[in-house]
Amino acid sequence: MKDYLIDTHSHIDMIVGKHEDNTETTLHDVISDMNALGVKKAIIPAVEVATQDKVVELANSDESIFGMVGLFPSEAKTYTPEFEKKMEDIARNNKKIVAVGEVGLDYYWDKSFVDLQKEVFIKQIQMAQRLDLPIVVHDREAHKDCFDILKEQGAGRVLFHCFSGSVEFMRECVKEGWYIALGGVVTFKNAVKMKDVAREVPIDRLVLETDSPYLTPVPYRGKPNKPAYVKYVAEEIAKIREMSLEELIDITTTNAERFFGI
Repeated sequence: MKDYLIDTHSHIDMIVGKHEDNTETTLHDVISDMNALGVKKAIIPAVEVATQDKVVELANSDESIFGMVGLFPSEAKTYTPEFEKKMEDIARNNKKIVAVGEVGLDYYWDKSFVDLQKEVFIKQIQMAQRLDLPIVVHDREAHKDCFDILKEQGAGRVLFHCFSGSVEFMRECVKEGWYIALGGVVTFKNAVKMKDVAREVPIDRLVLETDSPYLTPVPYRGKPNKPAYVKYVAEEIAKIREMSLEELIDITTTNAERFFGI
């Protein structure tokens, strides 16, 4: 039985370093906090051209940290063949890179370049297939297009990060064999839809995340999030599902290790 947690999505590259208030956070600080709450592993998504190398560096700095390669949908205009080649080279030569992500579609901020977002999403799905890596999807107000593109491209190993769809959409994703990641939002009092998803998602398709430093769970909502706080996500979902915390941790950790091959 696995007695430790995995944060499957944490922007540790945004947490480590000097902050505006002149404080500094080290990777050692992050890992110490994780260990204190029983979190053994964390995975860093990539989002920008400029920060890709930092993600790789952090993943190689400690055995408990893993990384992804990828470009966030709002960064689609910065995608080039040269950058794609760089990502492929990184992934092929680095065992700590365990997925392509976070990639996908985001129609919340700017709909002016939807076609380019789709084009870059497809290219990164195809890259993941060449690399034989799973895909971690960012889907914000783009459920149907994300689903349709993934299916058209024959994407097999897919995880919807920070899932925000309905129970019905979750069921369609699970039918394809895809995974659902839930984070701090599920602890919010008025997050009725996410609590319903947490209750209904098949337990063998569920993994946990923080998306830190964003979406901090209760009881620390309003403060910067950290990978250690995935413990509070686990506690809330165990409560919603009326199951023991120990069983939830065992199953979701097993799911995460299976999905990412760690």
